[in-house]
Amino acid sequence: MNLRDKLRAVGGSSGGGKPRSRETGNGDCRHLAVFRPMSEFPGAMEVRRETLARLSAAELPESFDPRRILYLDTETTGLGGSGTVAFLVGMGYLTDGGFEVHQFLMRDYDEEPFLLRHVEAGLNRFDMICTFNGATFDLPLLEGRFLMNRMGRDSLQRPHLDLLQVARRLWKLRLGRCNLGRLEEVILGNPRENDLPGSEVPQRYFAYLKTRQESLLQDILDHNAQDIASLCVLLTHMAEMYEHPERIRFSEDVYSMGRALERFHYPEEARRCYRLASRGRTGSLASAALAHSYRRGGERAEAARVWEEMIAARRGGVLPYIELAKYQEHTMRNPAEALRLTEKALALSSEATLRDSGTVQEIKNELQYRRRRLIRKMEAADRKAREAEAAAASGEGERKSNGIRNDVQGEQGL
Repeated sequence: MNLRDKLRAVGGSSGGGKPRSRETGNGDCRHLAVFRPMSEFPGAMEVRRETLARLSAAELPESFDPRRILYLDTETTGLGGSGTVAFLVGMGYLTDGGFEVHQFLMRDYDEEPFLLRHVEAGLNRFDMICTFNGATFDLPLLEGRFLMNRMGRDSLQRPHLDLLQVARRLWKLRLGRCNLGRLEEVILGNPRENDLPGSEVPQRYFAYLKTRQESLLQDILDHNAQDIASLCVLLTHMAEMYEHPERIRFSEDVYSMGRALERFHYPEEARRCYRLASRGRTGSLASAALAHSYRRGGERAEAARVWEEMIAARRGGVLPYIELAKYQEHTMRNPAEALRLTEKALALSSEATLRDSGTVQEIKNELQYRRRRLIRKMEAADRKAREAEAAAASGEGERKSNGIRNDVQGEQGL
């Protein structure tokens, strides 16, 4: 089953995917459960701790098990603030038999304490949390509601993986917007159909509170359940990308992955991505990043080799010339070659292909300054060399004169 089929199955309503409501008596909230077979989540049980460590800087549990990840999403009465309440909290997780989503619905405000106690109990059963924008919205909101209801917040203090942050690092360069619906459509290949926009969720809930028509809530429940299931599908897809970057179709994504890996101190894995990305549309960016990675690691000769390859491939404009000039001047102590490269960069900066850049004049100014400095440096070195030669010649003449004087004095002494 490919990703398109997988997500379509998750979003469908056939078979075991139908929500089953577990009604409770007075003094509780409504509990609904959705069960889906494991066939809809291929690869989810194979996600490894080592791979997740590359995805994010989030702390991870030492004893890692994909079944111990809790996928969480809230539906709220607003976009934040002291009056915002999570009236629906969905929590999903993998089991040996499939994927379960449990939804706790607040049918009125007096049921909030019961909803929060169910959430607390659910959190305490798992080692880590996975959300989409949970770091800035869902978890701070729940923490505030726990505080308002005089409940402890220890259940929220566990490793947290926010997939929005991972998605932005991977796809923002190519996609721009990285909301969950867009990722489902563009990355997973399955756009939602007849989905309730998130902006309409509060109004729909307020209408329910006035009319008590439970049919008003069904779209919200479906939206929330699909969000949670999609988190598991998306995390699995991300893990597969990190384990097999050579399978990624777009060079922008491979390059972005390399940047993320380097940020989290995986230089070898980052360099692998840069090499792969250098073959596509991000060739100049990837090659430059590869060279900078080598330079930061102290491998200056390897960095120089990459700059030379960029010049041979006519990539990167003046950048490889500038960097090679620095290398020749400061590492190889060869100002003459540094001057030659600087003058090549100056000539290249005057080509029409670079005139659209707002920094062209700034680059020219820097190159002209570098050229003058290198010329002065070479002239100073020439002066020192001539002075040294003159001093050496003068010393040699003096030694010869002293030798003759000593010979004459020796003969007179005899």
